[in-house]
Amino acid sequence: MRFTDSRTGITRTAGQKSTTPRLEEIHSPADLRDCTISELEEISAELRETIITTVSKNGGHLAPSLGVVELTLALHKVFNTPEDKIVWDVGHQSYAHKIITGRLREFSTLRQRNGMSGFPKRKESPYDAFETGHSSTSVSAASGMEVAHNLQAKKSRAIAVIGDGAMTAGMAYEALNHAGHLDRDLIVILNDNEMSISPNVGAISNFLSRKLAGRTMNRVKNHLVEKLSDSEAGENLLNILRKSEESLKSFFTPGMLFEAFKFNYVGPINGHDLDELIETLSEVRDISQGPVLIHVLTQKGRGYKPAEDNPGLFHGIGPFDIATGKSLPSSGPASWTSLFGKTLCKMAENDNRITAISAAMTSGTGLSEFSKRFPERFFDVGIAEQHAVTFAAGMASQGMRPVIAVYSTFFQRALDQIIHDVCLPNLPVTFAFDRAGVVGDDGPTHHGVFDLSFLRFIPNMVMMAPKDENELQHMIFTSMHYRGPSAVRYPRGSGYGVKMDEQLCMLKTGEGELLREGDDVLLLPVGNRVTAAMKAAKELELAGVSAAVINPRFIKPLDTKLICQWVQHTGNLVTVEDNMVAGGFGSGVLEMLSQQQIFNVKSTLLGYSDHFIEHSPQKELWKEGGIDTPAITAAALALLGRRPAAD
Repeated sequence: MRFTDSRTGITRTAGQKSTTPRLEEIHSPADLRDCTISELEEISAELRETIITTVSKNGGHLAPSLGVVELTLALHKVFNTPEDKIVWDVGHQSYAHKIITGRLREFSTLRQRNGMSGFPKRKESPYDAFETGHSSTSVSAASGMEVAHNLQAKKSRAIAVIGDGAMTAGMAYEALNHAGHLDRDLIVILNDNEMSISPNVGAISNFLSRKLAGRTMNRVKNHLVEKLSDSEAGENLLNILRKSEESLKSFFTPGMLFEAFKFNYVGPINGHDLDELIETLSEVRDISQGPVLIHVLTQKGRGYKPAEDNPGLFHGIGPFDIATGKSLPSSGPASWTSLFGKTLCKMAENDNRITAISAAMTSGTGLSEFSKRFPERFFDVGIAEQHAVTFAAGMASQGMRPVIAVYSTFFQRALDQIIHDVCLPNLPVTFAFDRAGVVGDDGPTHHGVFDLSFLRFIPNMVMMAPKDENELQHMIFTSMHYRGPSAVRYPRGSGYGVKMDEQLCMLKTGEGELLREGDDVLLLPVGNRVTAAMKAAKELELAGVSAAVINPRFIKPLDTKLICQWVQHTGNLVTVEDNMVAGGFGSGVLEMLSQQQIFNVKSTLLGYSDHFIEHSPQKELWKEGGIDTPAITAAALALLGRRPAAD
């Protein structure tokens, strides 16, 4: 007989002992504050077991969360959360935080429909101080909180937990610079695991990786002090260093970097030693001395050998077999992302002007093969999308053909650079907008549902969206031969398994294709909604409705002649997009009709309404958003004033 514990949500056989007895006694962080180190170590092990078990079923960010288990426990034991605020940068390492803040029972619903978010969410818990999902925002947010506490005469503390990967972004340094100037009691914890999503790049990352930690650092310091003391010159050097209390430490550690920002530097310390963590955090908590940066060394994937051995694979992973660490087999055609990468490699073989740029997402954007085959033409700039765009513009200005592959949601961070540095001078930079449209389980911080709207208004920008993976390769080829800025947007997930042309060909700019003739209504879907619209046309035919379907191919410029011809022929129009309706593809079509003085048309624009979209499988979100086949069919019938056949 099996039963489910009503509080924890854990199912077990009658008489079976709990595998997480200590963890089930933790209802809130207050329960940690009387725990001994030994008890906390037991809780650490149970947290790892719970996280591994859940992520193996639901997928998620495993390695980041396993790496900060002890740090999470120490933070909540030492600080008075939720009055004290912890801001988790990116937030993909917050699973242990969620569990010990009263959400053990809900943790099995992680990233599931109507379940727990994979990122901090303010409406989910008062312990989630700030909503994060994009990198390098924590220091800014925590600094603002610290100022607010001061102005309101609160004694609450603000703590930013930021990874070394997030330290590759300029925003982090802007925040450190300002926080040092403010001179408030801000606490920044640098979680240094030498591994973000892709291996860290850049001078700062290399500098941090040259640190000396723990006993080794102390031995080196003591040895050098001893040797320097043997000579007059050496003693003079030591005296100079000793004039400042912290200068000797800065001489031997990365502290000199952060002290340049007027932060007091502590560390590096072992991020898996609870004694050392708790002692250090307690000392910093009790001393008001301006901004402090605590340098903590952790191991990504700690406690699960497959994740320790391959932290990149387990950064974000789908369901997997715990015993082997192997991802569960998935059927279906190749992904849009992988086909993009293969196409770019194929083209780069014959054109040495082609370069590829990633922003710390080499594998995620399908550029791993390119980076290996053409290392001299591949550039990972770190989490620095703004720099990536202007860097590409610089190359393009000198005759190269750069391609920047970034998730749609992260391209939002570089809007000014796209406008000012690429489109204004009309430079031939190709933007590959991966994960365009809803992405599923990562939720609102990762859905790429704004790019059609924020790109469409920029002069000189050409925008394309393929109906299938074969058209994707032709669009990449077309963009590489266009003489100005161009963007190709494509969704997350598998393609349709269509036959791929061997020969790549140019598409005529601004020319769509008529897929189906019809007399009653024109269906005008874009990108991954074309297949759904073609199926809707067949369903409409069964209902006695003749639907024309156009694949526009180009969002900008639109095929004015073709669209206007069939809009006027049918008098009824339904546009469909995996994007916000506001300012999107449908809006562009109506603007075009207005410019052409075509007003006697009934229209319906299908897309996402004015709200942020929660996490759920893509198919469910397409259904909820009213852009799947049944919704398109129903919208067309409603526009024509006809009832569905079932009625």
